[in-house]
Amino acid sequence: MTETRDPRLTPARPDLADSRLDGVVAAERYVAGEPARVIVPSAPLRRAPRLEAGLDTEVVRGDAVTVYEIRDGFAWVQIRRDGYVGYLPDAALGPPDPAPTHKVSALRTFVYPAPDLKRPHLAYLSLGAAFAAEAREGEYWRLAGGGYVFAGHAVSLDAREPDFAGTAERLVGTPYLWGGRTSLGLDCSGLVQLCLETAGLACPRDADQQERDLGEALPPGLDGLRRGDFVFWKGHVGMMLDAERLIHANGHHMAVAVEPLSQAVERIAAKSYGAVTSIRRLAPPA
Repeated sequence: MTETRDPRLTPARPDLADSRLDGVVAAERYVAGEPARVIVPSAPLRRAPRLEAGLDTEVVRGDAVTVYEIRDGFAWVQIRRDGYVGYLPDAALGPPDPAPTHKVSALRTFVYPAPDLKRPHLAYLSLGAAFAAEAREGEYWRLAGGGYVFAGHAVSLDAREPDFAGTAERLVGTPYLWGGRTSLGLDCSGLVQLCLETAGLACPRDADQQERDLGEALPPGLDGLRRGDFVFWKGHVGMMLDAERLIHANGHHMAVAVEPLSQAVERIAAKSYGAVTSIRRLAPPA
């Protein structure tokens, strides 16, 4: 009865599973799950319901999730964006409505208690976080549920930034954070996912998933690369800015950094992930 499935993307435990998996995976009981939305600026998704458990990824305000269980301060959820399954603080979640209307286009912006930059801020929102705007008041959007965001730091939910490599360049210097996907901290695949999302492109969360699913594989070799190509190692990914320069979030620099691809290939082969495993290119937009 039980199939082998990617546990990162499968809402199933021995005691509980998504009702859609009834007859596919074995569990003591099955539930349909309830929709919810992230209402805090960001929150960690962990692999176990413990504060010391490893960080798998992050959610940001406006992210939609399906909740299968809430217990002892944690919600066991699946993120709608990329299918990732794990445990969020239950306080990070609220009702699914109202749905977001706008998203943050600045690297980060502040939420104020009034449309006044001199007021003490309440929180910050990172690039890609989304919110429901109730009304425009001067230079600010009034948010459903309270607070104001400077309108110049946000765009409509369907806005696209086609140069996703340019988005990556804006994030140079962002500290490296394993599991991070906000402008305060990023890992290699989080950088790729966030940048593609600004371009309106769906993207898996982890490097192995991205290597499998993004675009088409190019012939072996490091010649003829161009802006936006993805270079993969076993467990790592970077993005080309041109034929020679790579941008990637990495533990060597502990930041999002730009360096010659040849330099990165030599160092990574000697110290960490080994040889390049593939290079992939997205198809041009139709």
